[in-house]
Amino acid sequence: MKSFSYANPTRILFGAGQIAAIARQIPESAKVLVTYGGGSIKKNGVYEQVMAALKGRSVAEFGGIEPNPTYETMMKAAEAARAAGSDFILAVGGGSVADGSKFLAAALAYDGDEPWDLVTGKAQIKRAVPLGVVLTLPATGSESNCAAVITHKGAGAKLAFMNPAVYPRFAVLDPETTLSLPPRQVANGVADAFVHVIEQYLTRPAGGMVQDAFAEALLRTLIAVGPKTLADLGDMDARANLMWAANQALNGLISVGVPQDWSTHMIGHELTALYGIDHARSLTIVLPAMMRVRQEAKHDKLVQYAAEVWGLKDGPEDARIAAAILKTEAFFRELGLPVRLGDARLGIDAAEKVAANLAAHGLVKLGEDEGVTPEVAVQVLTMAA
Repeated sequence: MKSFSYANPTRILFGAGQIAAIARQIPESAKVLVTYGGGSIKKNGVYEQVMAALKGRSVAEFGGIEPNPTYETMMKAAEAARAAGSDFILAVGGGSVADGSKFLAAALAYDGDEPWDLVTGKAQIKRAVPLGVVLTLPATGSESNCAAVITHKGAGAKLAFMNPAVYPRFAVLDPETTLSLPPRQVANGVADAFVHVIEQYLTRPAGGMVQDAFAEALLRTLIAVGPKTLADLGDMDARANLMWAANQALNGLISVGVPQDWSTHMIGHELTALYGIDHARSLTIVLPAMMRVRQEAKHDKLVQYAAEVWGLKDGPEDARIAAAILKTEAFFRELGLPVRLGDARLGIDAAEKVAANLAAHGLVKLGEDEGVTPEVAVQVLTMAA
């Protein structure tokens, strides 16, 4: 286990009624831009709670941030923010709204000509407008990390960036805000959180006993509460545990001191950029095939995954690994999610197109050992066909 430092400045406000607490988290003098997605927050009571908490402050709003937030939309948000003189952003929604708002926070503080350079790495994020999050969709953990993913439609690119300047100052996690979510979004959120954990766990042994045990507990929790939440949409205990597990899956804690993978995500991002498939559904297609193709490199951790997550402790190791992958697929299918390209009405031709995009974006040595090349990505998607 290597040396590390860990600090997460996001204050978590968890539980029913916590939206009202944002009044104490945002300076009274702040000019707030409330960002949100398709408008569901105006139908489920969340918008009213937010506006009540912001009563007396200068408030503007920008809606229409799409799933897989786009550079084009967020530049329109920047225009709205500048017109209103906004100096604090309150993102109200799921991970896409949070991600888009992080980019917005950085773009508003950027002096250069092309904010997309902040995503590609051509320019560095040095500061950002402060932001907070009211989470309505547990999935990405974006409400308390410093990462974001942005799609540039014009360039056909979906890229991630990370910078401490875009850590949210606070995040409200009220499980009641998730009650109006359709089952598809609930299922997507479970899968997204699950694969987030896998990307930080299913690598190689690194002596991180605490991180491994924490990751395994999160995976078992998601396996338990995912189907339970879908079976009983009013089960608040299940919703609360799902919301907390999704947050803990990507707040940075389980990754410290251990290697990380993220190749499943990078391939999934290209599937989304090319075909518009839901982010989580791209992951459930790629992950089982990635496990099979990378079985030799990940052998020891796959054996551990089989034993500690699925309880498969007897028999030959390869047989246990194969059974664990099948159980992973069965879990995704139980959630109603695809595990093959064909399940998402995609063909084998997607493999070469994804590989070409990976190469074009310089993503040619992915994974904890840099062993996932565009050629390996073709093998993975061929396996997933």
